[in-house]
Amino acid sequence: MKKSFKSVLKAGLILTTVGLLLSACAGKKQGGASSDSKTTKHNIALITAVTGVDDHSFNQSAWTGFKQYGKEHNLGRGNNGYQYFQSNGASDFVPNIEQAVNANFETIFGVGYSLKDAIAQSAKKYPKKNFVIIDDWIKNQKNVVSANFKSQDASYLAGVIAAYTTKTNVVGFIGGIHGHIVDLFDAGFTKGVQDTAKKLHKNIKILNQYAGSFVSSDKGRAIAQTMYAKKADIIFHAAGKTGDGIFQAAKSINQTKPANKKVWVIGVDSDQSSLGEYVAKGGQKSNFTLTSVITGVNVAVKDIADRAYRKQFPGGKSLNYGLSNDGVAIVHNTDIPNKVWIASQKARTNILKGRIKVPIHPKNK
Repeated sequence: MKKSFKSVLKAGLILTTVGLLLSACAGKKQGGASSDSKTTKHNIALITAVTGVDDHSFNQSAWTGFKQYGKEHNLGRGNNGYQYFQSNGASDFVPNIEQAVNANFETIFGVGYSLKDAIAQSAKKYPKKNFVIIDDWIKNQKNVVSANFKSQDASYLAGVIAAYTTKTNVVGFIGGIHGHIVDLFDAGFTKGVQDTAKKLHKNIKILNQYAGSFVSSDKGRAIAQTMYAKKADIIFHAAGKTGDGIFQAAKSINQTKPANKKVWVIGVDSDQSSLGEYVAKGGQKSNFTLTSVITGVNVAVKDIADRAYRKQFPGGKSLNYGLSNDGVAIVHNTDIPNKVWIASQKARTNILKGRIKVPIHPKNK
């Protein structure tokens, strides 16, 4: 019995020691890299653009995908799971990537074309790490995946809805900075409005202007005020945080009118319905976000992170996300009449079947 008791006691001490060691490892939190390499093989880091993870746009959508990935794989926020590194300016991109590398993150995502050079440079420096560029292309680097979206197709559907909805037969498009990515939204929306106007025997004027910035809400507001003054009753934007000013302009106008006389905004990248909430003249609660063109950054980042988790990281490849895999979409808000929604979904089917060819550049460029 004594021998048996000593054996049990010895075993208990061993288990206790192991438990304490495991607890010590589990106590590693954000800011310190884990010494257990096995725990860091599936962790992912997000290097934000300057607009941050609460931009109601690309970065916020990416962060949503990160949280979905963590939940599915039982990974928490921090060095052993998923984390974001906030960039306040372009000078923060490389230092943030260095922090992620030093914290042993396995797969590092850069959101937006502004991070292209930083991701490409860091991928060459750290060839054993996985890197992802969202919304641009980095070629001939085996440890980099490029993820892009067929935003022109979803923008076409927004154009269909705008053409059906406008009462003034004037609609607007406000872009951030000229470039291939914003061209997709501009070209798709314009084509959707034009095709549908022809079908409905309408003569719809499209106002088009660029702010020259993705972060100037003041410029967005000023341009929107001018367009609304020119009788536009719907404005679609692809302007990042500049788009906040467009919502501000619409809200200030709508608060002075009955709800049935509102002007509209079409959101971009994520569901921007919450930005359209307001109280109309007379006290009625209403919403002026007609729909939003969704760019499934969350879909893309989760898909790529899942592949890395399965040790199938598609390094060196360029991935495209579109209507067929929920990479792009539009939001079915309650203000869209059923017949209008059906028309947009018929157009979606025709795009997928190749019956409608959506351009990727506006005709005037």
